[in-house]
Amino acid sequence: MAITPEEVKETLNMVEQQNLDLRTITMGVSLNGCADEDMGRLCDKVYDRITSRAENLVSVAEQLEREYGIPIANKRVSVTPVAQIAAGCPDQDLTPIAQSMNRAAETLGIDFMGGFSALVQKGMGATDRKLIASIPHALSSTERVCSSVNVASLRAGINMDAVLLMAQTMVEAAKATVDIDCYGAAKLVVFSNMVEDSPFMAGAIHGPGEGDAVINVGVSGPGVMAAALSTLPDDANLTQVAEMIKQTAFKITRAGELIGREASARLGVEKGIVDLSLAPTPAAGDSVARILEIIGVGECGGPGTTCALALLNDAVKKGGVMASSSVGGLSGAFIPVSEDAGMIRAARDGSLSIEKLEAMTCVCSVGLDMIAIPGDTPVETIAGIIADEMAIGVINAKTTAVRLIPAIGKREGDLLEFGGLFGSAPVMGVNRFAGTTLAHRGGQFPAPLNSLKN
Repeated sequence: MAITPEEVKETLNMVEQQNLDLRTITMGVSLNGCADEDMGRLCDKVYDRITSRAENLVSVAEQLEREYGIPIANKRVSVTPVAQIAAGCPDQDLTPIAQSMNRAAETLGIDFMGGFSALVQKGMGATDRKLIASIPHALSSTERVCSSVNVASLRAGINMDAVLLMAQTMVEAAKATVDIDCYGAAKLVVFSNMVEDSPFMAGAIHGPGEGDAVINVGVSGPGVMAAALSTLPDDANLTQVAEMIKQTAFKITRAGELIGREASARLGVEKGIVDLSLAPTPAAGDSVARILEIIGVGECGGPGTTCALALLNDAVKKGGVMASSSVGGLSGAFIPVSEDAGMIRAARDGSLSIEKLEAMTCVCSVGLDMIAIPGDTPVETIAGIIADEMAIGVINAKTTAVRLIPAIGKREGDLLEFGGLFGSAPVMGVNRFAGTTLAHRGGQFPAPLNSLKN
């Protein structure tokens, strides 16, 4: 599909008036071939591979920003899950690999790097356990490295031993960074049905089905969507609302498609996917919660919120999929509490609870994202929250995730301040009736019947 001058002009108007940006351009880099028995050599290979492959990523992205006038908020790299390349190394602490990744990120000038990760949905090997044990130190000793662990899938069910272990790891990551508002936990996410091509952190990896290097783009645009919907009269029916969302999503996605094509050609790597996700920021007017309220919900979290979010998510996908040669990643609407000014307001007002957010995750792209909880929340309660979200993903054959931030030393109503795109997170109340038995049963939650598709 040709991209016309009129489309470019319209996109520039959205940039100038409605906060349109591309949330991220992410280069996926394969670390296959970096494995080594010696930790020092392994780290050197990882550093060299990343810095050589992504050497021109930032300069090309900045060049594209200047040429097309479309801001690119983040430049990022994702790599092969580290647990896969570290299997031959006998060292117990895998933190040096994360530190090597962080050094590469600093050299390149990128914002974040994902891939200090493991996939344990059906079982945990020795290296998987070593990586998970290393996560708190790895995240506290690096600024730009992100970590993710997949503990569930449609075909495997839920690894309940991994669920409890990740609940404990979230707490330890928060404790290790208590001096910076438990920021380490903000760089850690637990997945069901993790995708191999997401450009978004903290869950980006370069999956085993990918080539040696690939460019993936994540779009944004809640401000554009809100502005478009604001032009509709209050008596517009939901069919008209859905049509407006589809038309606007097409325009937003075309900007991502354009940048993805150009970046791929100039960097000499494969063009990957455009992730359609509406990714909010703490900036005024750039809120998914605000979109839901324009659709007609009184305040985000109130009755009707899940319905409005389902409409938004579905229409975004219908409109966006026609604008790109390859759509992937997570694609839809994100609901990270700390990164959305409207969500922050709703949480403070009491209209938005964790239980309502869980209901919303049944129809949106990701899951319980960037939610601060009291620092004294029992690990069994955290494991129960993770297990609930993983079950939604497994039973409904969709990607779901949990990024909770145990706010050590803080109580409900307090605030964590991260700044930048991570924003601020009001500490939300948690249901304390999880009990202690379920989290410690362990074993495998069996794959559901609808997994038998062969």
